[in-house]
Amino acid sequence: MPIVALTGGVAAGKSTVTRVLEECGATVVDADLLARDAVAAGSPALQAIAERFGSGVIDPSGSLNRRALGDLVFSDDDARRDLEGIVHPVVQALSRERFRSAQRDEPQRVLVYAIPLLAEARTRSEFDLVVLVETPAAQRIERLVEHRDLSLAEATQRVEAQVSDSERRVFADVVLDSSDSVATTERRARELYAALSACWPDRLSEVSGLLDAQQS
Repeated sequence: MPIVALTGGVAAGKSTVTRVLEECGATVVDADLLARDAVAAGSPALQAIAERFGSGVIDPSGSLNRRALGDLVFSDDDARRDLEGIVHPVVQALSRERFRSAQRDEPQRVLVYAIPLLAEARTRSEFDLVVLVETPAAQRIERLVEHRDLSLAEATQRVEAQVSDSERRVFADVVLDSSDSVATTERRARELYAALSACWPDRLSEVSGLLDAQQS
């Protein structure tokens, strides 16, 4: 059973696209949600994070203080790589479990893996089709400031800590422009689902051409 990877930079609009795909009928495995599971209170990964970054990244309830950790890792490349080395193997193991479950229980449904850090953490060969949700970096910075209560410096730091859009495009089979309104992005996501569904499971190489035909 094939797996479609959905990737894109922070604040690019991936959540909107994955929500629509799920509403349309796709099975969505979300790497961000898996990452939260990986560092749940009491987990070995959270203990490793506390040992590496100090008790200040753990809040009084015993959960991860994401803001405190973010302040550390987004300003330090070595720290970010150390964090990824702790969390990514756990997320990969969890994702494989979810894929097996979906392939066993719902083989007829389009399977989408929403993975922001595909270019940073995984390889292109693991997936049958890669969809890039793309919005220019400057616009993503604006969204972070407006919607996530970050300063301009913090938002810029988070965007610049990730790979560039040009680097992500190397991995992409399909690019979904999410720089317009939410309604437009939702419409494009529905068009994407229609193309995926029409080509599922063994003609995914035709998705790009079918999307072009829909939009012409």
